[in-house]
Amino acid sequence: MPHPAPDWSAAHAAAEAVAAPWREGVAPGGAILAFDARRIAVEVAGGVESLATGAPFSGGSVVRYASVTKHVLAALALEAGPALDEPLGAHLPFLRGDLAGVPFGRALDMTGGLPDVRETLALLGISVTEVTEAAAIEDFLGRQSALNFTPGHEISYSNTGYRLVEAALARRGHPFAGFVARLSASLGLAWTAPEHWSDPVPGLVPGYWLDGGTWRLGMAGLHLSASGCLTGSGHDLARWGQALLAGEGLAAGLLARQGAPRHLADGRATGYGLGLAHGRLGPVALLGHGGSHVGYKTYLLLAPEAGCGVVIVSNREDTASYGAALRVMAGLLGQPLPTPAAPLPEGLYAEPGSPHWLEIRGGAAHVLGSAEALYAAEDGAAVSLSAHLPVRLRATAEGLAGEVGHAARLYRPVTAAPEEGLEAIQGTWRFPGEHASFTVEGDRLACGIGPARRVATLRGMGEGRILAERRDGPWSSRFLLAPMEGGLKLVANRSRVLVAERDH
Repeated sequence: MPHPAPDWSAAHAAAEAVAAPWREGVAPGGAILAFDARRIAVEVAGGVESLATGAPFSGGSVVRYASVTKHVLAALALEAGPALDEPLGAHLPFLRGDLAGVPFGRALDMTGGLPDVRETLALLGISVTEVTEAAAIEDFLGRQSALNFTPGHEISYSNTGYRLVEAALARRGHPFAGFVARLSASLGLAWTAPEHWSDPVPGLVPGYWLDGGTWRLGMAGLHLSASGCLTGSGHDLARWGQALLAGEGLAAGLLARQGAPRHLADGRATGYGLGLAHGRLGPVALLGHGGSHVGYKTYLLLAPEAGCGVVIVSNREDTASYGAALRVMAGLLGQPLPTPAAPLPEGLYAEPGSPHWLEIRGGAAHVLGSAEALYAAEDGAAVSLSAHLPVRLRATAEGLAGEVGHAARLYRPVTAAPEEGLEAIQGTWRFPGEHASFTVEGDRLACGIGPARRVATLRGMGEGRILAERRDGPWSSRFLLAPMEGGLKLVANRSRVLVAERDH
């Protein structure tokens, strides 16, 4: 069935509604662009590029694309990389154990079980602002041997697969920066691929996050791999989206190849391809990806069969880029937005005999600390719209049942008293080989040195499990301490492999 012509007026109205809060006072902002393969038909912006200069934000403002970078690295992997079923360890000899056996394809499609570097470092007590270099990160990964789950059995977001694929491609003579330069030259893009947050980038606007009532400059110390290093403007990203829609030049055939279905080991299709996530608005199939760095939010959303797309770029942390892109795309395609799910009983839930937990709060499922809004499925289940954190839940007499990450889960309400289990973990715990430790005193967990020492609050979850919560820059971080033979396993959504041993 042919798609109706894009409704540019409706898309413009939706974009204006998204941008309206950015224009309240002097504040960071963003730009929204809607386009087809021939022209950018909608461009709406609001807010400022810089609170220091007051210059208005525009479609030409340069930002960090963050994880939108992923599908560009995947394009290089398809052009120059090994076969998708080859193991990472065959090209990266520093890897060992289960990490070495993860195939390239599963490293890119989020089913490899690779623990996310950033979240793993956070569990060790390293703040988001702490500087870490590529070689040291490779050494760190070389000391790891365990995965979050058996490859192909679940799906969970991880930047680590993209970091490792980039390293393997570079060793084969295909550096990511060189590929970005080729794309830029062929399509007239002003893209760059800096390796460090502090690298000078022409025209780059600062990113901001709101601390109470004060805007703070965003900063991050982790070496910027091709999981999220690209910079460019909204115009550049829309131009690239046009090339993907038209199959132009180096983008020829990419959407079909990167959006091709990927499967779990049991044959079930997932919603995540090679750096691109699948979605729908009514009968219309969508492909896209978002990005989030401290103070920056982006989204590239395409409707390939309808031949149009939407780009969101922003230099403020509170921008809900996927929701904004979906809102504009709904106007463009004349489709209704997804319906919020009927409320599930709020509260904390845990799966018996495992470290898996979630909280239902404010119409969202907070799965191992990662929040996903819930929407109504046709069969009455409450589902997320995320391809890399798919959630499908129903309330039952026992609690909540369904799937998270395509794995079957049964959660029961947490009835433990907040202090339950705390006495058993008092004292100091160390991570062997990492020169890192934390101390539990009462209902507080502390790690770090001097004035940089950070504190998490603790509460019991039953079966000896303890939930910890602390701040890391603009984010609230929650993770579980789960008792196991020989120590405590630290479990977050993207990292479930660290084990701490008691310091005797």
